Amino acid sequence: MKYDFIQEYCLAKKGAEEDYQQDWDAIRYRVGGKMFVLVGNDKSGKAIISVKHDPERGEELREKYADIIPGYYLNKSLWSSVYLDGDVPEAVLKHMIDESYELIFNSLPKKVRDEITK
Repeated sequence: MKYDFIQEYCLAKKGAEEDYQQDWDAIRYRVGGKMFVLVGNDKSGKAIISVKHDPERGEELREKYADIIPGYYLNKSLWSSVYLDGDVPEAVLKHMIDESYELIFNSLPKKVRDEITK
C-alpha cells in the first residue's frame, strides 16, 4: 500500500478507534461510534480508502484526481473513495481524512464531544 501512514494518522485523532468489519472485509476508523474512514477493497480487489465530505468538495476532488471516485458502497454525494495505488498526493489524502474526521466529530452530541476532548 502506497499510503502506509493511514492507520497511525487516523488513530492519532482524539477519540479515534479502529475495528474490523468482517462482513465488509474492511477496517473502519470511528469517533464517537461513527465512521469517518473506511479502508477496504473494491469489487476487483483494488485497495481503497473512503472518506466523508461536503458534496461540493467531493465533486471538486473527483474532477481534479482520476484516482478519486464516488464513495464505493457508500452515499456517492457524501463520500469519496481513493485508490491506494493511485497518484493522489499524500497531503491531499491527509486533508481529506482531516475533513472527514471533523465532519463526523462535529456531528456528535456536545456531551460526546466533551467526553472525547477532556
